Amino acid sequence: MDKQTYKRVIDHVVAAIEAAPRSENPFLHLTFSGIFPPDLYVQMLESMPSSSDYRALPGRGGSNLRADGSSTRVKIDLFPEFIRHLPPDKRPVWDMVGRVLCSKPVLDAFMRRLAPGLERRFGSGFGTVGMYPIPVLTRDIPGYLIRPHTDTHWKGITVQLYLPRDASATHIGTIFHRRAPDGKLTRETQMKFAPNSGYAFAVGDDTWHSADPVGQEVTTRDSILLTYFVDAGLLRYLRNRGKRIGNYILNEARGVTRH
Repeated sequence: MDKQTYKRVIDHVVAAIEAAPRSENPFLHLTFSGIFPPDLYVQMLESMPSSSDYRALPGRGGSNLRADGSSTRVKIDLFPEFIRHLPPDKRPVWDMVGRVLCSKPVLDAFMRRLAPGLERRFGSGFGTVGMYPIPVLTRDIPGYLIRPHTDTHWKGITVQLYLPRDASATHIGTIFHRRAPDGKLTRETQMKFAPNSGYAFAVGDDTWHSADPVGQEVTTRDSILLTYFVDAGLLRYLRNRGKRIGNYILNEARGVTRH
């Protein structure tokens, strides 16, 4: 890996996080524009994996599964042990992206910008709470949807980075909701599914979000889900690494059955 390029990309991503507008409507979140350097973004689009490179992501309770067993969301974990299966010409780009998103400077930038939300959840010592990054390249196809929900307490920060080729489907971005005291949810704002954009929020009890069904007018809804799992305490420490190992075993088994 070219260390100079690696540093340049990290510096760009950190600067984009620092410059991102922050809003409290309906909960604290950041919105990104130009999160990756333009030249890298072009390379990412040119190096998109083939459909056969992805593994099904069933979702909670199999929510992404169709009647025939196929999934409306598939994924590739952006860790070296998963990326090594990609064709040689595509591997360096996604290795770079995965390593940048797992870097400490990027985490530190998110911790700084999302500090108010993290402090509400973890208290004044939030800066000492460990966070374990898991970057996942995802692809959604027509029929995918996710109903209003808050993320599990295992998660500390949720980031989604959109990867469309153009701005022809901005209407399929994530929706943020406000929950009234009576439990009723209202749609407050919607992210635009625009090239090289995205959002981030500190996970809390009020971070309700959803996605409308992806329609037939969309070929694929490509994005990176970067989740920082809370890494405090022995249980979480073992769970986070065990999950990575488990996903690796599943992915390797899938590779064997394919051949």
